[in-house]
Amino acid sequence: MSFFKKIFSSEKKETLDKGLEKSKTSFFSKLTKAVAGKSKVDDEVLDNLEEILVSSDVGVNTTLKIITRIEKRVSEDKFLGTEELNRILHEEIAGLLSETNSGEATEFVIPINTKPYVLMVVGVNGVGKTTTIGKLAFQFKKAGYKVVLGAADTFRAAAIDQLQIWADRVGVPIVRQNMGSDPASVAFDTLQSAVAHNADIVIIDTAGRLHNKVNLMNELTKVKRVMQKVVADAPHDVLLVIDGSTGQNAFEQAKQFTAATEVTSLAVTKLDGTAKGGVVIGISDQFKIPVKYIGVGEGIEDLQVFNKYEFVDSFFK
Repeated sequence: MSFFKKIFSSEKKETLDKGLEKSKTSFFSKLTKAVAGKSKVDDEVLDNLEEILVSSDVGVNTTLKIITRIEKRVSEDKFLGTEELNRILHEEIAGLLSETNSGEATEFVIPINTKPYVLMVVGVNGVGKTTTIGKLAFQFKKAGYKVVLGAADTFRAAAIDQLQIWADRVGVPIVRQNMGSDPASVAFDTLQSAVAHNADIVIIDTAGRLHNKVNLMNELTKVKRVMQKVVADAPHDVLLVIDGSTGQNAFEQAKQFTAATEVTSLAVTKLDGTAKGGVVIGISDQFKIPVKYIGVGEGIEDLQVFNKYEFVDSFFK
């Protein structure tokens, strides 16, 4: 069953187009050079395309998948013109994304009959994790949901204070304790408060440390276990926030966190300030985890629900 509408507003699409402009310009300027003077897709064009995809941070393994698919198309159509390459790339990349992302979501909604819906957010410091939580809270409140934030990143006073600023800005309650408090205790109190106040969605911030995966895994496991004393099946979603502008380092972040804990969805931030938008394609494909949200601007409304059709359309438009 789908819980999502399929209409994507023109305003959101324009923001997405603008946010991906640098990635698109970089990619197609390289592609234009690769096919210059060529009338058909041959081995040289495919070699150049492979280099372009890798340099666009799509990732080696995903690039090889795309090249293999295009080679199959070339073998089936003995004279495949270079003018058709854009269309074929569009189709094959959309096909890859289809294997992980439903492509239907366009609105900030939560599943029905799940209340409170508990979203635990993980990610290293500096990727835009707290900002993403603030923007999510804004979007969910705008959609009519009652939202509660939990400041369970208790290892940095700045993290607690920053989340408080977002809570005040958005106008949603926050549960917090002092720096150094037990993160699981904060999560427990947050869920108790959410249940008591009949909240629809709880967003729990967690510490962004990766220096010791064992400690991180133990901490997140404890947070989950304690939350389940209040809401039996919490968390309903573990969202990993990664910085799209870091390119291949974003792959490493995803690798480290998926090794430390179960991750059920991804948010890729800072796509507007970089030419590395291809990282969304590679990470979605390699980790088989759906990309749920993308950040395409600094504004409070510039966090968007990821829709594969809109993304690929903006990339190839």
